[in-house]
Amino acid sequence: MQYRIDKRTGNKISSLSFGCMRFPGALGVTDMKKTEELIMRSIDKGVNYFDTAWIYPGNEEALGSVLYKNNVRYKVYIATKLPLVMFKNSEKTADFDKYFNESLKRLKTDYIDYYLLHMMTDMEQWNRFKKWGIESWIAQKKASGQIKHIGFSFHGSGSEFLKIVEDYDWELAQIQYNYFDENFQAGVKGLKAAAAKMPVVIMEPLLGGKLANALPKEAVSIFGNSQGPNGAKISPVGWALNWLWNQAEVTSVLSGMNAIEQLDENVNLAQAASVNMLNESHMAVYSSVLESINRACKVRCTGCNYCMPCPLGVNIPGSFSAYNAVYSMGFIEGVKQYVTSTGLMSEKSGSPGLCSKCGKCESHCPQSIQIIKELKTVHKKMEPWFIKFIGACARGVLGKKRKKKK
Repeated sequence: MQYRIDKRTGNKISSLSFGCMRFPGALGVTDMKKTEELIMRSIDKGVNYFDTAWIYPGNEEALGSVLYKNNVRYKVYIATKLPLVMFKNSEKTADFDKYFNESLKRLKTDYIDYYLLHMMTDMEQWNRFKKWGIESWIAQKKASGQIKHIGFSFHGSGSEFLKIVEDYDWELAQIQYNYFDENFQAGVKGLKAAAAKMPVVIMEPLLGGKLANALPKEAVSIFGNSQGPNGAKISPVGWALNWLWNQAEVTSVLSGMNAIEQLDENVNLAQAASVNMLNESHMAVYSSVLESINRACKVRCTGCNYCMPCPLGVNIPGSFSAYNAVYSMGFIEGVKQYVTSTGLMSEKSGSPGLCSKCGKCESHCPQSIQIIKELKTVHKKMEPWFIKFIGACARGVLGKKRKKKK
């Protein structure tokens, strides 16, 4: 296994990390025999970073049980997360301990190597938690040694990510990033900004498996007929992971492996990968694949962000990206992107429905997209009554009241 250095601590983190959200099992019950086999085999292969979360059902317990049973806790870094979505507007500082202590108990450990604030979305959210005293709470936990390093996982717009990165002395960032989502959420700009200050761990490298088994036939054919690094033939999974490992700013790539075959393939790929291993001909392959995927897209938005910021807060490129994903990656994936891009479950909306037709965005668009017209189409497609209802219910559960439009 190859390792990349956390420059802040000197920790050597395996370039391939284990995402624990998808342990093998059925009907919400983890198959402990298969899970133990996967975890122990991955450790034997050199994987040393395991990512879980309080809200992943049964996953902290499963990971903790395997590490404790086999006495290998000392060999790995554990990353788990404080579930921000569980906090209402009335929550106080003491409640942070409720979730943190439960994670320690489940994981059968007395410290967390990398403790992340889960699903950070914007500065408004971060500022709210600062008012509740989270900075002093973090400082206390670090002083006691219960938290070694503090970080956050992100699901919001690129501009908000940059603000959060600069606002606090973070020690790790986890972002969604892959060759299809290069300009989605934190994006390449966010990756570079964060990597200048801290290690960056990548989630959704295969877009929930879409880049492995849901590509257009033409895209699969392009990969299949192309030579990867060292002239080798590699799978679409290999192409996706190599695109990430090629970038020096990427510290480690999470993979939700739930089969030995997946683990072995990914370990072999990680072992052969290196920074700057892809040349111009390789990058041309990705361009061809993206062209194949994007032919199914409806709006030719490149995500350049020249149209931003919108005076009314509409996330224009995020809305278009999600809309396009419906046609290239399926309705469910498109809706998932739309929810995070437009704040469907947040107090502040970035919905295309806010558009006032001021035209500022169109005057800056280098693609000459009829943005006002397209936003209307996107709003109609992506926000039918049942999606709005789900969003309203989610905000109610999370205690997030949306401000009335003036």
